[in-house]
Amino acid sequence: MNTVRIVALLAASVAATSPALADGFFSGNWYVTLGGAGISAPTFEGSKDRKLFFSPIISVGRGDTPRFSSRNDNPSIAIYNSDVLRAGVVGKFVPGRDAGTDDALRGLSEIEWGGELGGFADVYVTDYIRARAELRQGIRAHDGLVADVAVDAFTDVAPGLRVSAGPRMTFATSGYTDAYYGVNAAESAASGLSQYDPDGGITSYGAGGAITWNATDKIAMSAFTEYKRLAGPAADSSLVQERGSKNQLMFGVSASYKFGVSFD
Repeated sequence: MNTVRIVALLAASVAATSPALADGFFSGNWYVTLGGAGISAPTFEGSKDRKLFFSPIISVGRGDTPRFSSRNDNPSIAIYNSDVLRAGVVGKFVPGRDAGTDDALRGLSEIEWGGELGGFADVYVTDYIRARAELRQGIRAHDGLVADVAVDAFTDVAPGLRVSAGPRMTFATSGYTDAYYGVNAAESAASGLSQYDPDGGITSYGAGGAITWNATDKIAMSAFTEYKRLAGPAADSSLVQERGSKNQLMFGVSASYKFGVSFD
């Protein structure tokens, strides 16, 4: 499974309700944004080592593109779209993790690749502030719930040039924290890490910012950075305490292309 397939599944879940609903739902003008980002980030959440990787950018919505969107937004389809509120379904691809990812994971059980599926809501508090919340259920990789909340203030400092920044926070249930931060007795014996059985809670908080240049009405490029501090059940993990870091910094650049689609 990859991110493109997740978006296809999101669309299929809407269309599967009934042909009449699908025809009504998909009618009209839509926008699709496709692109990618090159990112320098920790090898896994909680790691003190870094790697370079590629992340896709996919967004689908009705009408014109929203006033603001962030590279943090996971692939989503807006079912409801107004000047103040966008809401719909969201999905995220979750890569696998094992000792080959980082030597710090030696002795820990492999986490298989999977996904997260759920809903999102964007609230445009003012013309220059957007709040976004996502709630996603883990599939295959873990069986927990993950909630991301972000608020961004944004302004155009020149024609086609936008600056944005704001706080972020993530909450997860024990189904997620146990998979990624827990260390059971067998893993403790194999890895040398202290045994750890986490609960759910706030797993991180931080802030991020970006500079985005709309080169044309279809092409956009950006540079961005984000800092998060692991908290609660993530920060207290023996994996983080003994082999990793609570401080997580990432930065990168991205490019995307937007085009319109009509189903009339």
